[in-house]
Amino acid sequence: MKNLILSTIATAFVMVSCNQKNKEAVTPDPKENQNQSNAKEAADKSNFSINEITTNYLHLKNALVNDDSKNAANAGKELLAAFNNINSAAIDEKLKIKYNDIADVAKEHAEHIGDNDGNIEHQREHFVLLSKDVNDLIEEFGTDQKLYQDFCPMANDGKGAIWISETKEIKNPYYGSKMSSCGSIKKTL
Repeated sequence: MKNLILSTIATAFVMVSCNQKNKEAVTPDPKENQNQSNAKEAADKSNFSINEITTNYLHLKNALVNDDSKNAANAGKELLAAFNNINSAAIDEKLKIKYNDIADVAKEHAEHIGDNDGNIEHQREHFVLLSKDVNDLIEEFGTDQKLYQDFCPMANDGKGAIWISETKEIKNPYYGSKMSSCGSIKKTL
């Protein structure tokens, strides 16, 4: 009788142990799911480009550097068109939401710049905010070219402001010819 009870307990123990191993084998590895998610996000980003936005932003920046309100207005209109031409269907829903949140605000600033030919100070005010948006897009989606995030401590009423540049040479879009070399490179993008 004692052997029967011990055999039953041993069998039960083995069954429970075997079942636990099966449960572990079926449980998905959260790291694997995260890696698959990251791989999908990277593939989505590789099919999506903001190069047209970046190119038009740089044209706008260069017009402001040259104190050219008319070309800044034209570049603002081109930038708005570039935002409207972007097909965000190539990215997953989470990235699309990020893109749309940034792009919706950036479009407003590009539109204001485009509508204010002859008012370069107003264009520069909107360029402060637009530069933050374009910087956010570049950090999120990347770019095909080497760019620099520059900073002027005096811009934006002394609060400081960034802008994106394609060269290491400082050419300040907030002050143009008044203080063209005011600023420094903060980082490479």
